[in-house]
Amino acid sequence: MKERWKKILSVTPLKIAILVILSALVLFFFDAPFLRFMELKALDLRMISRGATPSGGETVIVVIDEKSLSELGRWPWPRTTLAKLVDVLKSYGAKAVGFDIIFAEPDENSSMKTVAELSRDVKNAGIGNNRLYGLLDQKQRAADTDTALAASIKKAKNVTLGYFFHISKGEVGHLTEAQIVAGESQIANARFQMVRAIKGADEFPLIHAYAPQPNLPKLSKVGRNAGYFNAFPDSDGVIRWSPLVIKFRKNYYYSLAMAMLLQYQGWPMSVVNIAEYGVENIQFDKLRIPTDESGRMLVNYLGPARTFPHYAISDVIQGRVPADKIKGKIVLVGATATGIYDMRVTPFSAVYPGVEIHATVIDNILHRNFLIHSGWIKFLDVCMIILVGFIMGLTVPRMKAVTGIVLSLALIGAFVLANTMIFVRYNVWMNLIYPVLTMMAIYLGITVYRYVTEEREKKKVRGAFQYYLTASVVNEILKDPSKLKLGGDKKNLSVMFSDIRGFTSISEKLSPEELVHLLNEYLTAMTDVVFKYDGLLDKYIGDAIMAVFGAPLDQPDHALRACRTGIGMMAELRRLREKWAAEGRPDVNIGVGINTGDMVVGNMGSQMRFDYTVMGDSVNLASRLEGTNKEYGTNIIISEFTYEKIKDDLFCRELDAVRVKGKKLPVRIFELLGEKKDAAQWREFVGRFETGLAKYREGLWDEAIAAFRSVLDIRPADTPAKLYIDRCKALKENPPVGEWDGVFTMTKK
Repeated sequence: MKERWKKILSVTPLKIAILVILSALVLFFFDAPFLRFMELKALDLRMISRGATPSGGETVIVVIDEKSLSELGRWPWPRTTLAKLVDVLKSYGAKAVGFDIIFAEPDENSSMKTVAELSRDVKNAGIGNNRLYGLLDQKQRAADTDTALAASIKKAKNVTLGYFFHISKGEVGHLTEAQIVAGESQIANARFQMVRAIKGADEFPLIHAYAPQPNLPKLSKVGRNAGYFNAFPDSDGVIRWSPLVIKFRKNYYYSLAMAMLLQYQGWPMSVVNIAEYGVENIQFDKLRIPTDESGRMLVNYLGPARTFPHYAISDVIQGRVPADKIKGKIVLVGATATGIYDMRVTPFSAVYPGVEIHATVIDNILHRNFLIHSGWIKFLDVCMIILVGFIMGLTVPRMKAVTGIVLSLALIGAFVLANTMIFVRYNVWMNLIYPVLTMMAIYLGITVYRYVTEEREKKKVRGAFQYYLTASVVNEILKDPSKLKLGGDKKNLSVMFSDIRGFTSISEKLSPEELVHLLNEYLTAMTDVVFKYDGLLDKYIGDAIMAVFGAPLDQPDHALRACRTGIGMMAELRRLREKWAAEGRPDVNIGVGINTGDMVVGNMGSQMRFDYTVMGDSVNLASRLEGTNKEYGTNIIISEFTYEKIKDDLFCRELDAVRVKGKKLPVRIFELLGEKKDAAQWREFVGRFETGLAKYREGLWDEAIAAFRSVLDIRPADTPAKLYIDRCKALKENPPVGEWDGVFTMTKK
């Protein structure tokens, strides 16, 4: 049970990916503010990268700009000026005119004030008569610009008045219930004609208002249409949504843009469809406008300011704008002059005319140019977070560091590109930040995990190999610590055994301290030679040394390295013998056996403790060859398998074909003499020896003896030649039974 929980709680790259995916989904469902902010900015960048799109041409904007202020005077203008504007637009054939301006207070112009004061003074002085009073009343009515504007609006029959709602309680504290009710009656013509709400529909997400701020009663009375122009920026101050419906008390009201569309399209049926989660959509006749649950439409900005045609009010009033620019159009009247400041922050600009936002909404609806960000898109976002997370979690751990980061950057780049292309081509707003951050977090998490685990593995490798390999070889292994695993692989390697001859008798002559000192000095010198040729010091077996070549690092020339190690050990031994002879220490000789072949290499042992070693028949043969040196009086014996690998570089003489103890098949063995470039010193006696060996294998005992004796003429102390002379004499006296194969069977290890 403990092991099961340990396995469950263990950290793996896939578990890291799953944890990041789950964290991303939790943040996504709870709409983390900071990530929401980042996604909104990413939406802005996608919109900007798409570039400007021309408007449909149905909407124009008539503006209070710096030019108009210069020609018509400072704002606010007398309402007779706006009345004249309404008259001109009607004469030009404008189909719908909307004011992004509120006329909440009477126009207190100087003429009207003067007439009112004069009328009051005349009455107070008692010097007037009915004729004078009538004349003053006539002048006062002429100075009443609000009445003039109302008359123009009534006559035009195409004007939509803008107003706004108070959204917080603090804004309506000064209003009485009677005033709120009066205001409600003045915007009665701005209600949706129908509301379809299913049973149990949730109206909580809708924007709720506390009171309207309507236009003057005389204007509201003659205006055929009205719409609110409230704007609700996102948390970063950018306006991305247009609220198409606001609930006030029991009624639902449409925005200025919606009001303009109703008038432009001939007053089709307007319906709010409310589902169990909030607003499902808003319907104009057969057109369904997608909204969020609050009834807000995502504004699909067409470009920077002045994407729609702008005309100065002064130019319109003075007839400098051709009538065909206005005829049949939706005309929005608003302010762009800096002093009036009806500027908003949008994805394209921090100073974007508010009136142009209404124009954009109108154009989006007319041309069904909606940004799609519905519930099923959010479902796709969830699927995408999961998909890209698992792709990263499954691919990155299988790659090296450089490949992993290249792949991660490629995946992130491909996703960003695909996401942007979908937005540009299909107007679909899919979440960009969560999938990208999920991929980045998974990559970083796996990278940190790999760093921590690889450092742990490297520490384990150093602990396992620092006494058995040179530092350079250990560093190479550290590049792939996965090799340090329990289990083995079959590989073709070379293994070397060395042993001190007569170590027991030597140890009897020395005190324990002297013996330890001599053995340490010997093993240090021999180990340095092994490390010189990048061998693996497998183990010490008393005074014996076992070394492996070709593992854990691949070494194509492992046989040559092993043989040169043996030659180097003999050279080092000669130096030690001279030193020890001068110190009065015992003489030491060694035997070395080398074999090449297939063997199992890897970590053998338990999960808690194991050794990196080699196993197999090829290893046992090398051990037997080391012992065979005693039989032939040699120092280094190699197998025929090793000889085939090194014969072009090193000089050897064939000693025999033997059947070692425990083996059935014979093996040709060779004495390793040295580098081939130094072969001149051995070539003659080796040639005579090989002649004798050939005669020996043919069963020509006398000729063989003669050949081996000729070897002794050159090298009197050559033990293999003496051994063969004795064998030939014995075989001559007792000929072998059956067919002679020239193979010698070893009876000792």
